[in-house]
Amino acid sequence: MSLSQRLQQKLLQKLSPQQIQLMKLLQVPTAHLEERIKEELEENPALEAGEADDAFETKDEFESDKNEDEFDSEKSEDDFESIDISEYVSDSDDEVADYKLRDDNYGDQEETKTIPHKVETSFYETLKNQLLMLNLDERQRKIADQIIGSIDDDGYLRREASAICDDLAFRQNVSSTESEIEDIIRMIQEFDPPGVAARDLKECLLLQLRRKSGEGTTVHTAIDVLENYFDEFTKKHYEKIQRGLNLTDEEIKEVINQIIRLNPKPGGQVGDADKLQSYVIPDFFVTNSNGKLEVILNSRNAPDLRISEGYRDMLKDYDRSAKKDRRQKEAVLFIKQKIDSAKWFIDAIKQRQHTLLSTMQTIVEYQKSFFLTGDETELRPMILKDIAEKTGLDISTVSRVANSKFVQTEFGTYRLKFFFSESLVTDSGEEVSTREVKKILSNLIEEESKQRPLSDEKLTELLQEKGYNIARRTVAKYREQLNIPVARLRKEL
Repeated sequence: MSLSQRLQQKLLQKLSPQQIQLMKLLQVPTAHLEERIKEELEENPALEAGEADDAFETKDEFESDKNEDEFDSEKSEDDFESIDISEYVSDSDDEVADYKLRDDNYGDQEETKTIPHKVETSFYETLKNQLLMLNLDERQRKIADQIIGSIDDDGYLRREASAICDDLAFRQNVSSTESEIEDIIRMIQEFDPPGVAARDLKECLLLQLRRKSGEGTTVHTAIDVLENYFDEFTKKHYEKIQRGLNLTDEEIKEVINQIIRLNPKPGGQVGDADKLQSYVIPDFFVTNSNGKLEVILNSRNAPDLRISEGYRDMLKDYDRSAKKDRRQKEAVLFIKQKIDSAKWFIDAIKQRQHTLLSTMQTIVEYQKSFFLTGDETELRPMILKDIAEKTGLDISTVSRVANSKFVQTEFGTYRLKFFFSESLVTDSGEEVSTREVKKILSNLIEEESKQRPLSDEKLTELLQEKGYNIARRTVAKYREQLNIPVARLRKEL
């Protein structure tokens, strides 16, 4: 096989490290931006928190570097002689004496504030505290600890007794039997909150009802319903239950109300409040000032960052030094790398602010009617491409902005993805947002008779009467996206 040469032309697109850094920062929500900046401050000593210095004003946009010299043990002395630090050192720095920048006339004006910390007992600590009240020997206490440790956050014990028995034998060298474990499980099921350590929903509800067994016949009837008609109850076949137990309409209503007031997740009401409450930090605020919408970026997205004064002084000392040995030059190269990295990060933060504001302002202009009224039916069909074309950004960039960002309006806080939806053509040929159709569908279901809920076929007919050209399977898909069950499961007595 003979050797040959070929000329081939390729078109490649490569992202610079600065562009990759910007893309990553765009994905970071406001709640996590401070942590990301803190990581950068710890990694790069040339970056400091504080107002930017004019001498180190960063560029508005990313620019390709001039192939700054990087440390290399193979560099010659001539390479080191060519180090240019004029970009980093300004003559104006000497105009202000150091003593003028110090404030020695006043004491520390910062107030020492004590931040209160919430103290609470976790779900597992609550169970272990109650365990101390049982008269158990050391071996039984180890078994009980193993059982409590096997309970999930929602309060259910989903591990089999045989598996717990094996765990005790192999991990703690404790010999036990399944019947002994079951006995201790029954003891733990007497703990608060009621229903804890149940193996399934049926047992959880029964444990709670048995605590109320002295409250009247309705509770006993409810226990009977769960023990003998649990499947019928979950499928809302109330007529079958009523016939089987010979109950009147009023009696079956009382029984159903007694059951639905029970807690299906007993572990969710004790401790771990941070898991129960998810606080959303909005990235944007939209205000309405006499019909004029204003977009404000959360101040956390615009931190004050600057280049370290200490590193700048090192470069100034090097510039003034008559003797420049190899070690000093290597140190200068390191300093330049750190300063460049800090400048890139500050540029990325600024570019992030610009991109976020530009994207949000375009969304507000596109969905102006909604931001003025708060009516979801006023939302226009909008996809990522629409915003990308108006802002001049790439679709992937718009997607990164919309993926994990929130906006606070006078009507509530919304995820940016909420404003994006496909279009649906009406009988008149007008394009409307699928969000509008979902809102009308939700309203129809809210206004329906709960004794005779509307089927998907009937909902389709009502929407078609309003002029929306929609199929039954599409109605079913939208209903599922709204987490609304089928008509049979929406029925109430």
